[in-house]
Amino acid sequence: MYVDLGAITPSVGNSADPVVPRRYRYDWALFVDWCTACDHRSLPAHPSVLAEFLADHSAADGTQRRRVAAINVVHAEAGVPAPGRAETIRQLLSTARADRLARVGERVAQVVPGLPVTGWPGGLFGRRDALILTLAAAGLSFEEIARLRRTDVTTERDALVVKAGEGWVRITAESGVEPIAVYSNWVEVLGFLDRYPSTKLLAGHLDKGMSLSAFANSARRDEQPLLTPIDRWGHTPYDPTPLTGHSIAVLVRAHLAGQAPVHKRPPTWQPPTRSGEDAPVPDVVDDVELDQGYYDRGIAARRNAHTHLDDVTDILDGIEDKTDKLLADLLSLLDQTDLH
Repeated sequence: MYVDLGAITPSVGNSADPVVPRRYRYDWALFVDWCTACDHRSLPAHPSVLAEFLADHSAADGTQRRRVAAINVVHAEAGVPAPGRAETIRQLLSTARADRLARVGERVAQVVPGLPVTGWPGGLFGRRDALILTLAAAGLSFEEIARLRRTDVTTERDALVVKAGEGWVRITAESGVEPIAVYSNWVEVLGFLDRYPSTKLLAGHLDKGMSLSAFANSARRDEQPLLTPIDRWGHTPYDPTPLTGHSIAVLVRAHLAGQAPVHKRPPTWQPPTRSGEDAPVPDVVDDVELDQGYYDRGIAARRNAHTHLDDVTDILDGIEDKTDKLLADLLSLLDQTDLH
C-alpha cells in the first residue's frame, strides 16, 4: 500500500573521514566498498541504496540489523538522516512487522469503504477516521500521525506523499483503498471550515449530501494540525489542537476490531410550545443509563436544601430591615447638614 521515499538527504559527496566506532568499522567498510563498486553515494545514502545493499549481501537477521545499525551510526555522527530508519528498511529487518502491516492493510481495505462521508455527524467522523486508518496501514506510527501538519502531506498523480519522521512515505492505491480520495475527503472539510467556520453550515451540507469538492482549494497549507479532535456535536477546536497518539491508537484499534463508536445525531433544541399545542417529543439518548440511586440522591439533596435554607426568608427580611434603618439614618443626616 505504500512505497517509502525515505529521508531527504543533503546534496553532499562522500565524507573522506567519517567517524566510525570501532565495533562498526568492518560493516561500514563493506558498505563503502559496495557503494564504490556500484557507483552509489555512501554518505549520505538513500534508503533505496541501503535496501539494495542488503539484498546483495544476504545474511541472518541479526547480521543485517548490525549492518544497518553501523550505517545509521555513521550517518548520525555526520549529522545527516540515517537511511536505516526508513519504513522500507524496518520491514526488511522484521518479517513479523511486515506481516503485521500486511494484515492491517487488508483490514483497513475492508473498513474504509464502509465509513460514511455524508450525514451528520457521521460523515465528519468518517472522513477523518478514514485518513487515520490509511496512514496507519502505510506504516506510520500513531505518534507520527498525531504530529502531522497540513504542510506534511501532498499529492502526486497516483500517490499520497506524507512526511514520516525524517523521511517521506509514498502511499499508493491498493486493495480497494484510494489514499488520494480519502485525503481529499478530509481536506474538503478543512477547506469548508477555513472559509466558513460554522459547524451548523457544515452539518447542513453533509446532511444533504452536497459535494464539498469546491472547498478543497480553500484549505490552508500551514502548520496547523492535520487531524483534530471532534466532540459529539461535531465541533472541532477553535484553537487548533492535534489528536494525541493515544487517541489515534484507540480509534485505529476500535475500527480494526469492528468496535468503532457510533456517532448519533445530537439531540436538537425544540422551542417552547404555545398553550394548547402538543409538546414535541424530546430526542432520546439511548446510550445514557442512570444508576439505581440517581433519584434517591436527588430527593435527598432537595430535602437537605429545604432544611438548610428554611430560615433564608427570615435572614433576608432582617437584612431588609437593617437596610431601611441605614437609609433612614442617612436621610436624617443629610437633612441636618442642609439646616446648618
